[in-house]
Amino acid sequence: MTDLITLSGVHKYYGDYHALRGIDLTIRQGEFFSLLGPSGCGKTTLLRTIAGFEDASSGSLTIDGRDMKRVEAHHRPTNMVFQSYAIFPHLSVAENVGFGLRRDKRARADKARAVGEALEMVGLAGYGNRRANALSGGQRQRVALARALILEPKVLLLDEPLSALDKKMREQMQVELMRLQREVGITFILVTHDQEEALVMSDRIAVMFEGEIGQLDDPETLYRRPVSRRVAAFIGMMNFLDATIAPAGARVALDVAGLGRCEVPASQAPGGVPAGAATVGIRPETLAILFEGESAPGRVVDGVVDEVVYYGDMTYYDVRIPGHDAPLNISMKNLIGRPVLEVGAPARVAWDERALVLLAR
Repeated sequence: MTDLITLSGVHKYYGDYHALRGIDLTIRQGEFFSLLGPSGCGKTTLLRTIAGFEDASSGSLTIDGRDMKRVEAHHRPTNMVFQSYAIFPHLSVAENVGFGLRRDKRARADKARAVGEALEMVGLAGYGNRRANALSGGQRQRVALARALILEPKVLLLDEPLSALDKKMREQMQVELMRLQREVGITFILVTHDQEEALVMSDRIAVMFEGEIGQLDDPETLYRRPVSRRVAAFIGMMNFLDATIAPAGARVALDVAGLGRCEVPASQAPGGVPAGAATVGIRPETLAILFEGESAPGRVVDGVVDEVVYYGDMTYYDVRIPGHDAPLNISMKNLIGRPVLEVGAPARVAWDERALVLLAR
C-alpha cells in the first residue's frame, strides 16, 4: 500500500487546552484505519483536522501528496459520516443521497443513475422514494454512507457511526462496512471508543490517550503485544501481576507474583525490557481451569474460585491464588460435559510463559 495521508508534528490548542500533542502518523491508500481511545483523548479532533473542520495549531498534513494547509473542508478529497448521520427528514432517501450533487454539472439522468448505484451499493436499492424519517437506524446509517460515497472521495471519515445502533445491528453493520470498504477500495478512517469494533474492522489501529498515540499496530499485535500497561488495560481484559526481572541476553528471567519463576524471550517485552520491577500481563483466555482428569503441558498453580459469571457460551471466573492480591480473571468456553464451578471450589489454573507480556510500570 502507498501512503495517502501524512501528519507530521501536528498540535492543536483550544486556548490553554492541548488537544493534540505532536501527532506523527501515516495512513495508507486503501486501508481501514481506526482511531481508538477513551472520551476526550483527541481522536475526533484528529479526524476533524484531517477533514478540514479544525485547523492544526502547528505541524503539517498532506493528503495524496498535497499540503492541506488553508484548503477548506469542501475542497479536500474527503467526506465524513457523522455520528448523528445528519439526514434531512423532509427529503426522500434519493434526495438525501443526491444532495451533494446539486452543484454537479452532470445531466439529471446521470445524477439519478449515480444515486441508484450508491443505494444499491449500501443495500437500499428501491428505497429512493421513501421518506427519510420513515427509516430505521440502520437504514439511516446506510443513507449517510451512500451520500458520502456518491461524491467519490479518496478518504471516508467515520465519526462513531455505529454508536446509536443496538448490539445486533451494530455487529451486522460492522461486517457491512468491511465489505463496502473492500468493494470501493478507498481509505476508511473510523473513530471509535469500542475496542471490539476496532479489532474486528481495522487493518491498523492507533490507540490514543490525552492527545497522543499510545500505540499504532495491527489488531493482533495490539492485542497480544501491547507496549504499555495503559494500552493493555484499554484493549480487552488483562490480568496484571507484579514481577521482578533480570535480563539474561536474549531471554528475561522473571519472578511473577503468584506464578513463580520462569524465563521468556525479550520479544515478550514489546515496549522494551524494564529494569528491576515490572508488571506482567496475561489475558483471561490464555489461562485455563483444569477439570477432573485434565492435564496441561505448561505450568499449574492452585487456587480457589472467588466469583462466577455465567454467559451461556462462556463462564468467567475470578480465582484467588497465593502470592497475588487480586483474583485472576479466567474465561472458559462452556463445552459439553464441562461443569460450571461454584464459588469456593478449588481450582487448578494452567498457564504458559508464552502468554506473558512484560510491561513497564
